[in-house]
Amino acid sequence: MVSASGGLPELLPLPYELGLERLRKEYELEPIEYPATRRMGSTPRERAADIHAAFADPDVKAVIASIGGDDQITVLPHLDRELIRANPKPFFGMSDNTNLLAFLRNSGIVAFHGGSVMGELGRPGAMHPQTADSLRAALFTSGPYELRPAERWRDIDRDWADPATFDAEPETRPGTGWAWVNPDRVIEGRTWGGCLEIVGWLLMADREIARDLSEYEGGVLLLETSEDMPSATEVYYTLRNMGERGLLQRFSALLMGRPKTWFFNRPNSPRRPLVTPPTSVRPSCAPCGPMLPTP
Repeated sequence: MVSASGGLPELLPLPYELGLERLRKEYELEPIEYPATRRMGSTPRERAADIHAAFADPDVKAVIASIGGDDQITVLPHLDRELIRANPKPFFGMSDNTNLLAFLRNSGIVAFHGGSVMGELGRPGAMHPQTADSLRAALFTSGPYELRPAERWRDIDRDWADPATFDAEPETRPGTGWAWVNPDRVIEGRTWGGCLEIVGWLLMADREIARDLSEYEGGVLLLETSEDMPSATEVYYTLRNMGERGLLQRFSALLMGRPKTWFFNRPNSPRRPLVTPPTSVRPSCAPCGPMLPTP
């Protein structure tokens, strides 16, 4: 268990402890923690040391992020690529962990977009069944795994500091299936991407972006937006600039996660219609669905 971004297990232990309990009881796995796992304010170098320790330990079979954050990009310069490459194992994380997902992809290591301890394993009431099933498949099996549209999804969060939050599952809405634009052919390709805002930061900092853009040729671009809820215009600007860099057109397909439209500092009415992004970026999957591999 690593906190490569924020050390929120220190401030919000309830979902973290619940996630660890489920790892033990439902997956029969024993969590191992590191010095910065439960510490807010750890330095990028300290968090990099935890990542190195997790990958180098032969008893550790997988590395799972506790949660995301907003400064993991500062950890990347401190990572020992050769050490990590010499000790390959799957990594699970999302949001700010898009940084580490990109680093691992460039190192030839398979990682999965999803499966964080606090967000998915520590979900109040119970894990989302599709998340639980796909996480089990990613941890214990190999070969193809069929992704299905989320049967139910949620947008409204509850206070993780309140014990009553964990007495019941969060309110969800019925799934609406996937929306497809230009579904005129079948695409097969390696995936790349993650949180849209983090992809933008990586491009600005010029980190973990291949010098030879043919590396992404024919691939599938995965994107989601965060709880910062960038506007459709901001999303457009990022995608436009990816195109100006010559990156966007390398991909043969885009899978865009359903955009979040509610957060504590912007509590939109649940009766308010979902924001519809431009038709070129229609949502096609839900954020509470299955693990998506980024090989």
